[in-house]
Amino acid sequence: MLTEKNMHAYQHQAVDFIIDKPYCGLLLEMGLGKTVSTLTAIDRLLNDRFEVAKVLVIAPLRVADATWVDEVQKWEHLKHLTISRVLGTETQRKQALRARADIYIINRENVAWLVGYCDAGWPFDMVVIDELSSFKSAQAQRFKTLRQVRPLMKRVVGLTGTPAPNGLIDLWAQMYLLDRGERLFPTIGRYRDAYFNPGRRNGHVVFNYDLRDDGETRIHAKIADICMSMKAEDYIDLPDRIDNFVDVYLPPAVKKAYDEFEKKQVLDLLDAEITALNAAGLSNKLLQYANGAVYDDDKDYHEVHKAKLDALDEILETSNGQPVLVFYTYKHDLERILTHFKKLKPKKLEGSEDIKDWNVGKIPLLLAHPASAGHGLNLQVGGNIIVWFGQTWSLELYQQANARLHRQGQKNAVIIHHLVARGTMDADVLKALGGKTDTQEALLSAVKARINKYK
Repeated sequence: MLTEKNMHAYQHQAVDFIIDKPYCGLLLEMGLGKTVSTLTAIDRLLNDRFEVAKVLVIAPLRVADATWVDEVQKWEHLKHLTISRVLGTETQRKQALRARADIYIINRENVAWLVGYCDAGWPFDMVVIDELSSFKSAQAQRFKTLRQVRPLMKRVVGLTGTPAPNGLIDLWAQMYLLDRGERLFPTIGRYRDAYFNPGRRNGHVVFNYDLRDDGETRIHAKIADICMSMKAEDYIDLPDRIDNFVDVYLPPAVKKAYDEFEKKQVLDLLDAEITALNAAGLSNKLLQYANGAVYDDDKDYHEVHKAKLDALDEILETSNGQPVLVFYTYKHDLERILTHFKKLKPKKLEGSEDIKDWNVGKIPLLLAHPASAGHGLNLQVGGNIIVWFGQTWSLELYQQANARLHRQGQKNAVIIHHLVARGTMDADVLKALGGKTDTQEALLSAVKARINKYK
């Protein structure tokens, strides 16, 4: 079992930062140990300083179910902390809230329920928001309900490695939950007016906002006193990361069919205004085809090729029995992989038992959707090979998913295979991810390029 002496100097620095600031954000890159630092600070605030009495942690479901409990069990100085997981059915959640514990953990989807259930009797004087960036939308119900009870919290800690994956416009709601608008204004409208210029628009409707030339510097200066930011490369020596791009050649007849499919989908948009919504719809159809199957209007899927399954087969064969983590995009990807590789007994990542089984080597082929495995899960002990069966436009999900293996505690170089169907939308996605550009703008550009091609 690890002891407090095993904590890094920067982790102790993070502990002191939390204790010194009534509200703060730890903007620490993935793998820097935000959880153990936060737990250590909670322990001191609970048991040494007696400044808080009841702590709530809000986290993604799988993180709420496994990561925080596992971290307590891993560290000698934390093992006395008691945790109640407010998960499951409503009856189970109510029972968990009635249990005596130091820390209560709930998944973010149930925040609105919790606020309603507690009503005026909000009992938590300290709240930790694990993956603060999931509260980036000021229009989301989870933000609005948490905002209601923010005045009742004595301490708030926000944890994230990617606070602004789609641009600094995402920061306002996150910072509001920390300081109630003290630094970046009480309303998002005033924030936008101060730091951004309207971008694309249709009449009075503004589709996006462009950061002013001095906007980033001014925003960072405003929040610097309550945000601690660290990059992993500056504090820990991670193993090498090897990105391998596997060209997947569609059979000539399939490639011809893909081109015809693409042309038809694009022509349907010729007379329409290109928006993020219809661009995403077109991209989804093309990425499905690139992966090997497409959904019809009845939500049934039809397989159009096996090229990526064959490419995955080759990777598994050359991996010589080493465990492989595969990220899939669509439900039909999952079903086809499960069927095609059934002899290997592949497993879909569903809960804490799957995490434990993977880390002890019981699962040779683990399948995960990046949205469900993107935050906080420690999978680095179980393997060092990742395969992206399909591509995601979300830079945040891409980075977070890769960090499940490429993080502190990994002993080997991490190999990340990307299956790229040549001549398809796959290449546009990887170009955007590689350049770390605004993915929405990259998506719109990719669609507009295809429209110009067929005009």
